[in-house]
Amino acid sequence: MDLELEGKNAIVTGGSKGIGKAIAKELAKEGVNIVIAARNKDLLDATAKELSKETNQRIIPVICDTGNSEAVTKMVNIAIENLNSIDILVNCAARPLVKVLNHFHLKHRMTIFGMI
Repeated sequence: MDLELEGKNAIVTGGSKGIGKAIAKELAKEGVNIVIAARNKDLLDATAKELSKETNQRIIPVICDTGNSEAVTKMVNIAIENLNSIDILVNCAARPLVKVLNHFHLKHRMTIFGMI
């Protein structure tokens, strides 16, 4: 199916594995140039190489922790420098929930019991 995406440019966060990688692959098959972003450099580089080889599309790996606003700004700037524009954004990045929940429980205890 032709989605008329050929020549478009995308950023896919969480693009080194799982759903993000699958979406990046399908976009690349449609002719989209992609910046894939993730935290694990080795996995990111391997995925970029694999997708580029399979699809003959430009796949640019960018290390980025989407929990860090400076890193996100840098990722966007790299995408614009390399692709000239961004037409599509897919956010599949995830953060470990354990840290968030631990922090939540601490705040909850402080709210209920005060500082101990």
